[in-house]
Amino acid sequence: MVFHRARAAASVVSGFLCFTSFAAHTAFAQSAPQAATWDRQVNPAAVQGDALFDHYRFEDGETLASVKIHYATLGTPHRDAKGEIDNAVLVLHWTGADSRALLSPTYTKALYDPGKPLDSRRYYLIFPDSVGHGQSSKPSDGLKAKFPNYNYNDIVDLQHKVVTQTLGIRHLHAVIGMSMGGMNAWQWAETYPEMMDGAMPVVSLPIPVSGRNLLWRRMVVDAIRTDPDWKNGDYTETPRGWIAGYGILRMMIDSAPALQQEVPDENAADKFLATNRFAAEHVDPNDILYSLKSSFSYDPQPGLFKIKTKLFALNFSDDEFNPDRLQILQTVVPKLEQGRYVVQQGTASSPGHYTMTRPDLWAQHVGAFMHWLGDAAPSAS
Repeated sequence: MVFHRARAAASVVSGFLCFTSFAAHTAFAQSAPQAATWDRQVNPAAVQGDALFDHYRFEDGETLASVKIHYATLGTPHRDAKGEIDNAVLVLHWTGADSRALLSPTYTKALYDPGKPLDSRRYYLIFPDSVGHGQSSKPSDGLKAKFPNYNYNDIVDLQHKVVTQTLGIRHLHAVIGMSMGGMNAWQWAETYPEMMDGAMPVVSLPIPVSGRNLLWRRMVVDAIRTDPDWKNGDYTETPRGWIAGYGILRMMIDSAPALQQEVPDENAADKFLATNRFAAEHVDPNDILYSLKSSFSYDPQPGLFKIKTKLFALNFSDDEFNPDRLQILQTVVPKLEQGRYVVQQGTASSPGHYTMTRPDLWAQHVGAFMHWLGDAAPSAS
């Protein structure tokens, strides 16, 4: 059974300090408090909805009586002569985030406002909260460590169910995703090769999670699981292992030049570490544990030949999660039937992997991607 409920969005997310997304929090942690508060506002034009899928069976065989996938939409569906929606764009978030991060003023002004590449007057934009994230079913809802193990295939399958069964969309104009969402975009292009006009994975690679990307994830997972305070998921306070693991995350995810600017002395280091601790204490460790584990089986390499749609990959040269020195995009993308890629050069202030949270720095590439799909530049009038 599929249950669909839509409601108008609240203009502001309640509880600005109680961030549910570790990535969203750290992305804004370096800003002034006023800016952080402002950027947690959700576009008031967004329509919120929930889809329920009964007796859902995950890939590893575990089941859940009911899986809820929350989603938001922006814009109006346009129907072609056959009555089919032809302007839908699926936008996918990163690990630990949710649709609220993608509906913030930062994203709206850079991508969805009039005249921007994903002008919501022109496109029907869909923002699902992936399972395990945001307002979708997740361990912290009550099951804790008894929550079924999900992986990226389950994430994409549930996104597909929302698009096709809940929203009744047979064909997507585009799929765009950042980080985990970018990895999901690679999967969409492989799994449903005829279902979209194009896919744009941002800050991601079409290879298994490996090297430093695997090591930091394993280090964080092990730090949580081996902490006596974790208590097999039944902790009553934030395990210290997660707080230490969060520090590992920050060292990996920020660019070296950005950290050099932000942490010039001991006082700045104290502030940085205190901010990290505060952020870690406002994240549910079970949720992040499951989210990190879900990436371990990701491996699009065997199915790259299935990709028939236009694919535009965007990475950043100062991203330490997906190091450009490995030359993965340069090796893989030219082998695709319709592949293009850009590695945007980092600067002294660009935040490495977190450049994904600054769409104003890369919106022009989204515009180039949409133009490649045959869309004329939108009018700002």
